[in-house]
Amino acid sequence: MNRRAAEAQVDRLFLDRWSPRAFDPAPIPEETLASLFEAARWAPSCFNEQPWLFVYARTDADRARLLDLLSENNRTWAQRAPVLAFVFAQRRFSKSQKPNRWSGFDAGAAWMSLALQARLLGLSSHAMGGFDEERAYQALGVPRDDYQAMAAIAIGRRGPAGDLPETMAARERPSPRKPLAEVAREARFEGQG
Repeated sequence: MNRRAAEAQVDRLFLDRWSPRAFDPAPIPEETLASLFEAARWAPSCFNEQPWLFVYARTDADRARLLDLLSENNRTWAQRAPVLAFVFAQRRFSKSQKPNRWSGFDAGAAWMSLALQARLLGLSSHAMGGFDEERAYQALGVPRDDYQAMAAIAIGRRGPAGDLPETMAARERPSPRKPLAEVAREARFEGQG
């Protein structure tokens, strides 16, 4: 794996986490999978609402149903992942039923907790935006009025890049990051710098 370099002190976990497309189809033990969702459960959220919902599949039949919701490009590589999941964000606060404009942000925190726990356990995860949102609600039994489909996720052990189509295999390495100065500004954003 390419070694990423940080501009400031950060745990290696953050640099080693990336989103591969090559997965080993070997099953993930139930207790390991439970650990991923347990990590997501402890993510921070506005008013401790915990507005995320993960719907996941491990069996061939259930995985095929989730796989069918992905874009053609994502299906090409995600079909080898032993676990597929979707993360949803609850649209309204449970107590007040007022719109929760932070729920997507909170669901993203839960996803990142899952992704980091996966990395700690020697697994990889790859979130995807390329899926049929409208069909996802019906296929997964999630009420569209109550939840927003945020992302699909492939989970498993990293597989050999050679299992991917040639164009994808050539890109199977950690991506670079923008310089720190482009993503964090002190006191005020003053335009591109």
